[in-house]
Amino acid sequence: MPFLKHAAVIGTVALPWLGAAIPAGPESPPAPARARAVECAPVPSAGSYPTWEKLPTQTTLPDPWLPLAYTTTDSEGGSSPSFASDVMAGKGKNRIQTPEEWYQCRQPEILQMLQEYQYGYYPDHSQETVKATRSGNTVNIEVTAGGKTGKFSATLALPSTTSPAPVVINIGGMTNQPYLQAGIAVVGFDYTRVAPDSNAKTGAFWDIYNGRDIGALTAWAWGFHRVLDALNASVPEIDPTRVGVTGCSRLGKAALAAGLLDARITLTMPMSSGVQGLGPYRYHGLSGQDETLENSKSGAGWWTDATLGTFVGHAESLPYDAHTIAAAIAPRALVVDQGTGDQFTNSKGTAVIVYPAAKQVYDWLGVGDQIAMSVRGGGHCDMSGFVLPFVTKILQNQTITKDYNDLGSYGGPMTTAYPWATAVPKLA
Repeated sequence: MPFLKHAAVIGTVALPWLGAAIPAGPESPPAPARARAVECAPVPSAGSYPTWEKLPTQTTLPDPWLPLAYTTTDSEGGSSPSFASDVMAGKGKNRIQTPEEWYQCRQPEILQMLQEYQYGYYPDHSQETVKATRSGNTVNIEVTAGGKTGKFSATLALPSTTSPAPVVINIGGMTNQPYLQAGIAVVGFDYTRVAPDSNAKTGAFWDIYNGRDIGALTAWAWGFHRVLDALNASVPEIDPTRVGVTGCSRLGKAALAAGLLDARITLTMPMSSGVQGLGPYRYHGLSGQDETLENSKSGAGWWTDATLGTFVGHAESLPYDAHTIAAAIAPRALVVDQGTGDQFTNSKGTAVIVYPAAKQVYDWLGVGDQIAMSVRGGGHCDMSGFVLPFVTKILQNQTITKDYNDLGSYGGPMTTAYPWATAVPKLA
């Protein structure tokens, strides 16, 4: 299906959106100039993806360059005794070989695969109308689709510097002052008014989309996106081309989903996000309590869709892991924050496995300086601005000296977790 143009009216402003055939948020992911068309691997239709029984057990992180069609056990070579080990080692057949293939084929495939297996399918934004009404530092947001309406609001904190200013949209609260002093606006919204942190189908999102198999993380991500729409229409003091999104813990998972599913977001800033965020499904017990797919789904099954629950007890059959989510954000920026004293989110696994594995893809795409790992002392959810230098680099083009590849007391990467790194596709 070709790309389609459409627009949604926001206030009195019509915003052109470029919608992709694969439902991945308001815009298709940006990519460098494409020199040639490439032939992509077949992608299953929604609801017809392989179940865990049709996928090999992968005890190490899945190869990000291997399309799903060549990962299933009924694919070519799938019956070979060495199939699973070849897949894990980067020896699978028909791997992505060029950045053109990545941007045209693999990245869109990952975006759809993650919606199928984890997030639920993002609503068709082309059918939404968003109305923004500003009163002082409050923006009231009204979204209508299919004859149904959901309402919530956002609160502005604007710097005193010259506008338009870059902005960080956050949920769950953060220390605003360091950002305001740096000339960065902070906008918050009450995520519980978008969707509750429970099985209850109330709030603005469910007022419109009740009955769909969509996780709360995606509903909260939708809230981030609709806030950005409202800022575009009603807050000229904010620059909508320089946008960060952040949250911590379960809200860090939501910020990650928001950055993944909307290419207008410049910088994604998940903090202490854990499993279903940037904590690995594999290698889940490296630090703190053992946070797994199983106990996460048992404790808060509503965060993600029902399909992910079918992998309970079979997480090593998932054809992706947290590094795949991170890599799919490229070439846009990502900074990952974890505290070494955090007992809840396997910070070490994120730092020594997920981050360096994702950076392999960022480096290969030539945007290695757009991904950062922030390993700090302290525990769960430090929102005081430890990542701020990297934020100023991305949103304000500042020169910084802080080394965001330093894994601190965790030492170096655990390369045995991603053996395919020895087979990164060579570029001409």
